[in-house]
Amino acid sequence: MGSTAEEFLVTSEDKAFDMDHRRIINYNIGKYDAAVDRGLARIINLENTKRKAHVVKWKVIENLDKILPEFEANFQKRGGKVIWANDAEEANREILNIIKKAGAKTVVKSKSMVTEEIQMNEFLEQNHIESLETDLGEYIVQLLGQKPYHIVTPAMHLSKEDIAKLFHEKFGTPLDFTPEQLTQKARELLRDKYVQADIGITGANFLIADTGSIAITENEGNARLSTSFPKIHIAVVGIEKIIPSIMDLDLFWPMLATHGTGQNLTVYNTILSGPRHGEETDGPEEMYVILLDNGRTNLLAQKDQRQALYCIRCGACLNACPVYKNIGGHTYETTYSGPIGSIITPHMAGMDEFKHLSYASSLCGKCTEVCPVKIDIHKMLLLNRRDAVNEQLITTKEKWGWALWKKGMLSRKLTDYLSGKTKNLMLRMFFKKTWGHFKEMPKVADKSFSQQYQEKNGFGD
Repeated sequence: MGSTAEEFLVTSEDKAFDMDHRRIINYNIGKYDAAVDRGLARIINLENTKRKAHVVKWKVIENLDKILPEFEANFQKRGGKVIWANDAEEANREILNIIKKAGAKTVVKSKSMVTEEIQMNEFLEQNHIESLETDLGEYIVQLLGQKPYHIVTPAMHLSKEDIAKLFHEKFGTPLDFTPEQLTQKARELLRDKYVQADIGITGANFLIADTGSIAITENEGNARLSTSFPKIHIAVVGIEKIIPSIMDLDLFWPMLATHGTGQNLTVYNTILSGPRHGEETDGPEEMYVILLDNGRTNLLAQKDQRQALYCIRCGACLNACPVYKNIGGHTYETTYSGPIGSIITPHMAGMDEFKHLSYASSLCGKCTEVCPVKIDIHKMLLLNRRDAVNEQLITTKEKWGWALWKKGMLSRKLTDYLSGKTKNLMLRMFFKKTWGHFKEMPKVADKSFSQQYQEKNGFGD
């Protein structure tokens, strides 16, 4: 077991028995569940809608080599510039080149998981560029020096008292400030930053091939401000975010909203198709879209698991997962946590280091059940486990333990021959540490069922 996996086990135990953490998470996810139930009730035929979304994503992922150049050509026709980045290092280098060429010093950015993935803020800070988060949740975790806790709600792990205390320490606001007052304070602090910033950086929820546009979904309006005031707009987007047509937003916008927050439609939905044109009064003078691979083609190469690229980052599987609800988002030590993170991270960041995430599941199937694009998530977890074994990424102890178990289970004579005392000894030797010190090991009976049956009835098999 690697160091990442060992840290995961230690942190998981700490979080699972942190009652305050559990209280906050259960409260916030409870509110989410109630809102989503109301939102989904408004969709007439949810199952058919999910199937349609699945098929649309299936088509584009199977034809990425054709549809991405279509997006590129259409975006460039409108004056936009497309940059292809193989990995995080290349993406960050291209962003820095744009910033240096413009002589820029300040960046405002809207909520984006892909910029978290490439650790853009840290990279820019090392190069003396101020990068300020403008989404309220992202702004809060940035002030704390933390990573986002959740794909959709970055500060889900914090109570309103925690945030009031943070603002009191940073900005001197009263400890009894309400959430509305705290939001107003953040708005005042950020408003000048939009106007002064040289560059705005965003992600995108969808790349639209037929119009050469990006679509951004948000609830606070900060993305619109980040893309309207600065002279340069850079959008960093994973290559899997593509959809064929602007008409498909009629399907994906409501599905993202209902599964993400329970809303019929998110408050702000913006389509951007390049830099400012003609008599337009706002928007950037230059617009770049950086198409990021960063391990996505590794996942694309896996025929059985490539459907994980259908994900629209709604976060529904995180909120449904009993493991996530107990150990929380930071425990995973990955950009994408929860069930979807557990299936994509081993392929994007390395199976050897992150194979343990595919075992951090009860395989209850709730994640698959709630997915708006019908990704077979719990099956993907099993396939990752298979791959880890096939690639020999297991310890010698684990390998021999399961080899002995298999040999015993396949042989009736061997199963009967070994006494209960021997079996219990083997369980303690091979499984006690992984079973967990908060649990009692199961006690095997002294005689097998077969032996007891023979003795009771006086005959053999």
